[in-house]
Amino acid sequence: MTDEKPSLSQRLQPLMQRLQPLMREAKRLSAIGWALARRWLGIAARETWIVLKRLPIASYSFARAVINPDYARLLTDIYIDGASSLPAAPVKEPTKLSPPPAAVLQESGPDSALVLLSLLQKEGRFLDFLQEEVSSYSDHEVGAAARVVHEGCQRVLNDHLSIAPVRPEAEGAQVTLSKGFDPAAERPTGHVVGEPPFTGALVHRGWRAVEVRLPQVASSRDVRILAPAEVEL
Repeated sequence: MTDEKPSLSQRLQPLMQRLQPLMREAKRLSAIGWALARRWLGIAARETWIVLKRLPIASYSFARAVINPDYARLLTDIYIDGASSLPAAPVKEPTKLSPPPAAVLQESGPDSALVLLSLLQKEGRFLDFLQEEVSSYSDHEVGAAARVVHEGCQRVLNDHLSIAPVRPEAEGAQVTLSKGFDPAAERPTGHVVGEPPFTGALVHRGWRAVEVRLPQVASSRDVRILAPAEVEL
């Protein structure tokens, strides 16, 4: 009986099995190499394009430097010494917001205040009441005098001034002072911390003069005389 000899493929099969890990590694390394090659080719292409774009300028600069020694010296200052002989471009200062104009302090003219005081004295004996020492009077007597002063002074306000509350809400209501509120018209009190808006209870509505109708005064009159001295004959 004749023994069959193994074929060539059968004899090579063990060898191919041993070579399969090496072939897989070679395939992996080939893929990595191809990726690196593509990357470096891309970088080389971009750098080449940059050089080609700058080639006309470089050729012009080279030709001009050959002809003009001053231009060649300028290029030397820029690219070799690192210091350009050209004057530096002015640095634009950052835009600064101009501060708001300072409030101008004005002296309050005393004439109107004195005229109003004289009216309060004339109609309500306002100055007499304030200048009087009331500690020796009883509460009943002070109250009776205050009623007369109140009626006369209220009449002056109604005749010569129009007054309205600064805030329309009722006292005790919750109100909010928004950012940018007028501190002359609305004043936060109590524990004020942080930045507006502030929310709190309205303690006082405030008052605003809407219209002033003081009488005209002759230029010869001394408005400092709030009430003339009375002499009974």
